[in-house]
Amino acid sequence: MFSFVYHTPTQMVFGRGSEEQTGALVKAQGCKKVLLHYGGGSAVRSGLLGRIKAALDQEEVAWIELGGVAPNPRLSLVYQGIELARREGVDFILAVGGGSVIDSAKAIAYGLAEEADVWELYDHVRRAGACLPVGVVLTIAAAGSEMSNSSVITKDEGGVKRGYNDDICRPKFAVMNPELTMTLPPYQTASGCVDILMHTMERYFTPNGTMELTDSIAEGLMRTVMKNAVILRDEPQNYNARAEMMWAGSLSHNGLTGCGSDGGDWACHGLEHEIGGMFDVTHGAGLAAVWGSWARYVYRDCMPRFVRFAVNVMGADGSGSDEEVALEGIQAMEDFYRTIHMPTCFSELGISPTQEQLETMAHMLHIACGGKKGAAKVLTEADFLKIYEDANH
Repeated sequence: MFSFVYHTPTQMVFGRGSEEQTGALVKAQGCKKVLLHYGGGSAVRSGLLGRIKAALDQEEVAWIELGGVAPNPRLSLVYQGIELARREGVDFILAVGGGSVIDSAKAIAYGLAEEADVWELYDHVRRAGACLPVGVVLTIAAAGSEMSNSSVITKDEGGVKRGYNDDICRPKFAVMNPELTMTLPPYQTASGCVDILMHTMERYFTPNGTMELTDSIAEGLMRTVMKNAVILRDEPQNYNARAEMMWAGSLSHNGLTGCGSDGGDWACHGLEHEIGGMFDVTHGAGLAAVWGSWARYVYRDCMPRFVRFAVNVMGADGSGSDEEVALEGIQAMEDFYRTIHMPTCFSELGISPTQEQLETMAHMLHIACGGKKGAAKVLTEADFLKIYEDANH
């Protein structure tokens, strides 16, 4: 195992009606004015935004609002938020939504804290020196951004999608009422399940620095997500399944399932970022579409982990050769994706990239990662292209 630092400062407020505590939680931060940041009309139509505003008013916390966050959140709205919040004297950002809203809120918080262009962080030109505090009212179980140090922003020009990680952006609190996720469309719920799984699988598939306890937590989390994803496919109003999924989303991406590892693989996320940047697909669905092609490309270089995954997560009996068992586990995961109506290739995702587009995505990932990506198998531009080609059917 490797030495590690486990840093999880976010206060979690979990359960039915927990959003009613939002005003008090914000007031406890000692802020003067809040930017209320959200996405589309669902937060308004459901009445959630109105309840949050009432909770802030009750605590005499001043607020302004900025909606319009789209999936794969855009840099242009981040800039708009920074300008608005700076003009209004905002000193706290409250994200009401899922991962896209939270990521946009984090980017605004970075931009407000320093004069330099916030895109420089995502372009990895510099590191952040400060970040305004962020709070979350979560409405989608998926990204885990409510408890993570991560955010991903898409630059409008060229569709360049980049992530930036820094512990200083971890939210001060996250309000998590599983009931708020019950109105999600089935596709969005299933995509969230894949995103949660992948945050743990990215940390799991590495040949270096494993711990038995961390592995057991990761495997238990993956089995729990898969079980409850099927329940939610058939019973979208099942509160217990919603709760399991929401908590799994947070634990999957707060660092817990990677303690003691070498940091994980993250090639699938890199591959998907370029897909999302070019085609604006739902993140979890994009991950599902490329995972099988990635797994079959790298498994021989990380055989013990793929065998363990097949047996301990996917239920293989382990009676064949290592290669047979590993491939059985990969096939079983793809079968699971299909069970919850998630894609396993580009055509099922609804895209048909040309060879030129595949080459462009591979080259953009080469630039984004500095030439190499992955731990299960270290990949370069030629490898990225081959995985894209394998998924393009």
